[in-house]
Amino acid sequence: MPKFLIERNLPKVGDLTADQLVAASQNSCSVIRNIGPEIQWVHSYVTPDKIYCVYIAPNEDVIRRHAADTGLPADVITPIKTIIDPTTAEG
Repeated sequence: MPKFLIERNLPKVGDLTADQLVAASQNSCSVIRNIGPEIQWVHSYVTPDKIYCVYIAPNEDVIRRHAADTGLPADVITPIKTIIDPTTAEG
C-alpha cells in the first residue's frame, strides 16, 4: 500500500505540551478507527511550526478525509516512492 508524507502547517505547534500532543494523537487515532484499516499512521515529526506525518493509505483522498475529520490541515501530501537510509549505501 502507498506511503505518503503529509506536511501540516501549524504555527507554534512545537510549543504544545505533552498533554496536548497526547490529546491530538488520541483524536487522530480515533478518526483512523472510524475510517477503518485502510489508513495507518506510521509516525510524525513535530517542528516549531509544522508537523510532518507518514501515513499508509490507498490514496490521497483517504488522507484528506482523515485531515478533515481531525480538523488538521494537510497542506502538502506527497507520495513516498522509496525509503533510503545509511544501510542503502551497503548495496
